[in-house]
Amino acid sequence: MKKQTFTFHNGVTIPSIGFGTWQIPNRDAYDAVTMALKNGYTHIDTALAYRNEPNVGKAIHEFDLAREEIFITSKLPAQIKGYDETLEAFNKTITNLGVDYLDLYLIHAPWPWDEIGKDCTEGNVQSWKAMEKLYNEGKIKAIGVSNFEIKHLQPILDQCDIVPMANQIPFYIGKDQEELLAFCKEHNIVLEAYSPLATGQVLDMPELKEMAEKYGVTVAQLAIRYCLERDTLPLPKSSHEGRIKENRDLDFEISDEDVETLRKIRDVRK
Repeated sequence: MKKQTFTFHNGVTIPSIGFGTWQIPNRDAYDAVTMALKNGYTHIDTALAYRNEPNVGKAIHEFDLAREEIFITSKLPAQIKGYDETLEAFNKTITNLGVDYLDLYLIHAPWPWDEIGKDCTEGNVQSWKAMEKLYNEGKIKAIGVSNFEIKHLQPILDQCDIVPMANQIPFYIGKDQEELLAFCKEHNIVLEAYSPLATGQVLDMPELKEMAEKYGVTVAQLAIRYCLERDTLPLPKSSHEGRIKENRDLDFEISDEDVETLRKIRDVRK
């Protein structure tokens, strides 16, 4: 790929495509991450809530690459809010992964998953301050958030010292989140695109099949490349080696006209 990395506002670089491990059980995570590393991925995304950190860490530790050559992201569980609670959860993640530092640590969501929409502003601010401490101590190279809308980001900008380096959100053909994308660009926040295939729901769309055929690629490759064309960082996931390899083979560009066509597609997920 021509664009090999994104750069956070603190100068830290992150590989421009990540390997996501959501919904990959711990028993399968070792093989999946090993396959990803074998096929050129050097950016691995996990979370304490995924319950697969131990085998993600084992695969990274046993693969023939130095620690500093692999970019590791993990996340503070969505239900954990508060300063001391965040430090405790971070230490658990570091222990699970068997590493001394994280490259990127995210607040997984602005509210607990079973209380979506709950106002957790104060808890998020306190969690962020704990993450600032860990960042300043060198235990994390970059800090960010996930699933945050503008209304969740603004209190962090207003009350804390460090602007988030990343915001990881669902972003795919049909769900561009234009206002949030513009806000993140304004504040130099890298937007990471999880579920770039809409959990598989874009794969059978006739218009995408037709466009993919035009470029000589799969629909999955088209959808992942689209995220890059929109200046977002895609995080595809798979446990099948052929698709793991295919999802990173993105050495083509989508024309401006076709990007505009894709932008006009409405969300296929209901």
